[in-house]
Amino acid sequence: MSKVGLQLSNFSLGVTDAELFERFAALATGAEQAGVDSVWVMDHFFQLPMLGGPDQPILEAYTLLGALAARTTRVQLGTLVTGVTYRNPAMLAKMVTTLDVISGGRAICGIGAAWFDVEHAGMGFDFPPAKERLDRLEEAVQICRAMFDGDHTSFAGHYYRTDDVRNVPAPVQPRIPIMIGGGGEKRTLQLVARYADACNVGGDDDTVAHKIGVLRRHCADAGRDPADVAVTRLAALFRTTSAEETAQTRAFVASQAGQEATAGFDIGTDDEILTRLAGLAGAGVDEFILILPFASPEDIAALEPFVAQVRALGR
Repeated sequence: MSKVGLQLSNFSLGVTDAELFERFAALATGAEQAGVDSVWVMDHFFQLPMLGGPDQPILEAYTLLGALAARTTRVQLGTLVTGVTYRNPAMLAKMVTTLDVISGGRAICGIGAAWFDVEHAGMGFDFPPAKERLDRLEEAVQICRAMFDGDHTSFAGHYYRTDDVRNVPAPVQPRIPIMIGGGGEKRTLQLVARYADACNVGGDDDTVAHKIGVLRRHCADAGRDPADVAVTRLAALFRTTSAEETAQTRAFVASQAGQEATAGFDIGTDDEILTRLAGLAGAGVDEFILILPFASPEDIAALEPFVAQVRALGR
């Protein structure tokens, strides 16, 4: 059975600031009622350009997830994904552990090498070169895994260290999953194979299948069963009812996001999209994480039959 996740990324919901959380929480609880397995938020402090840029509202991810944990009962909760440059990794491990306790064992630790340079400059975060960010990512996932799985953790790396760090209370679930986001073939997917429980990749169908093949080779090199690493795929969803509407939607989205990005989006009738997802499930995708860029609670509720059909693809 395929899993289905939903990333909620838009906070321009047509309400006042004071009403914003309640409206957003309605999206998350509606997603749970529609049958999704996981709910994700972006870990950003400035809204992304394609969603209106920094003048648009956005809430801090972990404060938000803690509140959503108290409103939901079943879905897994995580960031897609945290930038390694934003938080000390021991502090991050404590935050994710707290989310796990609040949610009764539903936290996922999503993390990546970070990319949004404008946000770093605005917030005053250092934005080192890609190699250093990936080196930091490797140290961070080692610290998080050690703190999730045990206590009295000490680590001495080039960028981070801990000295007999405590993580009490312990996580509720026996193993908090670590998801590494990104599809870099030489380093990122290698880190996934060595340390992570899941990865997140995007792109058109050929790109996703290729990345899965690269990951499997890295798993073989690391002496790890690829079945131990879940493959998730993130894509914006635009459901249409006719060929004409599909063409119009695809042209509009391409004008906003670019042709290359649009190739990785799911645009079409339900039958067309389900055929595509079936092929990706066959290639090795375990969970489809959907983005509805401008969803209302009514849009989320209407997803229920579609979610059931996607979940049936892996049977």
